[in-house]
Amino acid sequence: MLSGTHWIDTARQATTYRAGRVLPAGDAAHVYAPVGGQGLNVGIVDAANLGRKLAAVVCGWVGEDILDTYTTERHPVAARLLQNTRAQIALMRPDPQARALWEMFSDLMDLDDAHRYVADMLVGMHVRYDLGDDHRFVCTLCPDMKLTLERPDPDVVTAVTRSADLLREGRGLLPDLVDRAEARDAAAACPGRVNTVTARTDRVDVDALLIRPDGCVARALPTGQDLDATTLVRALGTWFGRPA
Repeated sequence: MLSGTHWIDTARQATTYRAGRVLPAGDAAHVYAPVGGQGLNVGIVDAANLGRKLAAVVCGWVGEDILDTYTTERHPVAARLLQNTRAQIALMRPDPQARALWEMFSDLMDLDDAHRYVADMLVGMHVRYDLGDDHRFVCTLCPDMKLTLERPDPDVVTAVTRSADLLREGRGLLPDLVDRAEARDAAAACPGRVNTVTARTDRVDVDALLIRPDGCVARALPTGQDLDATTLVRALGTWFGRPA
């Protein structure tokens, strides 16, 4: 018995991710060829991005306009993935032209910069939202950091955790990496919404980060720089609402 699969380009994307009270996510917002499970990964991050914003609106911490940022942040990511998967399908076509492209692409993948570019794109670490800040960490999804707690439980000799584990509660996170009390004090105005932790890490380019529950870095305090409390408070208010 012979069987076969007929592939067609069914890639498509909703024009907006908010139409009144309708906010599609996952396959309701975008559909791609099943290459590497990237569509599933993007759908999960869609849900993480939207879920906390919905919760903040329902709890009355922020206004409904924050839901518009779901489209502005996530729509370009899915559009880029649609382009990515279409390119991969094109390389898989069984014709001489596609084969020539594939061989050229394979040669490019031997270059470190090209390999890193494609790898970051496939795992989603190339994502950068427009939050009005040009710091290289801000607007990106924070890489998982190993953290050694400065003030662990008295009964614990050494406490080591990871930033991803500290985000599991669905709250924001402010890792204070060099004991900047003023940064922790600013976040203390949002109890129950932002967790703070004083910890050491191998990063030497930032003193503190404000990370949203979806893993996006909302603000960064560069090493040795004076804290702009107004900017940090504004970021806290935008993503976590008015002080309690």
